[in-house]
Amino acid sequence: MNIENRITKIEDLPLSLTAKDIARVLGVSLEHAYKLMHRKEFPSIQIGKRLVIPKPAFEKWMENPFYYERN
Repeated sequence: MNIENRITKIEDLPLSLTAKDIARVLGVSLEHAYKLMHRKEFPSIQIGKRLVIPKPAFEKWMENPFYYERN
């Protein structure tokens, strides 16, 4: 992944994130971002056929990605 494509500030994140956004923030491949989004402990939600992550939920997950639990 090209470092220039990474998002480095919370303020630059959209209100809901896609797999492409997750890949850019975490510096991982798009394939890895999709795998992460399908894990039950990751805060993604399904809207129709799309998986998205609300920005506040992603910020909370980033504070402690190993122990995040859904309510």
